[in-house]
Amino acid sequence: MSNETSVNQNSALGAQEPAVTPEAIVVQLRAIRQQIPEYGQLPASDLRSLASVAHVHPDFTQAAIGAMGASATVLSAVGTNPDDVQREVDTAGRWAVVEDELRAMLKGVAAANVSRRHRIGKTALLTYAVSQKLVRSAEHSDLLPHVDVMNRMNRFGKRKVKKAAPAPTTPVPATPVPTTHV
Repeated sequence: MSNETSVNQNSALGAQEPAVTPEAIVVQLRAIRQQIPEYGQLPASDLRSLASVAHVHPDFTQAAIGAMGASATVLSAVGTNPDDVQREVDTAGRWAVVEDELRAMLKGVAAANVSRRHRIGKTALLTYAVSQKLVRSAEHSDLLPHVDVMNRMNRFGKRKVKKAAPAPTTPVPATPVPTTHV
């Protein structure tokens, strides 16, 4: 099998259409987002101000629910039924599972995209290496402009040029040195 055939087959494998497009996934995610109760974005400052109270220890919360149920005065002052608070605790726990799944999904999508970009970069670097060799002969001079752009844009294999250190200068004394004339 020739190299050209092998490259064409590899390109065909990488270019196969996925069963679902990214655009279709975005549409589905937006539809799901509309179904999530209380979904919304908060500015970072609001998140910081909510965080400390939102992360009270679960045992503290259960003790507070117990206090609401044990005292009509506490229940009256708080104005919330302990059963309602317990339901909200349970709901928050169930949504935490959704949050974990979404975080895991995001990591998986990000990893898949890094793999895609790696394949693209690897192909581009191979193309660069092959093109650099080919432009040495006149019959491939049509590649010169492409190689020039790749040379300018290549961040691999370039040495950073160190700026020349300024020559040390002799400090000039602030006060003149007295001279004696004889």
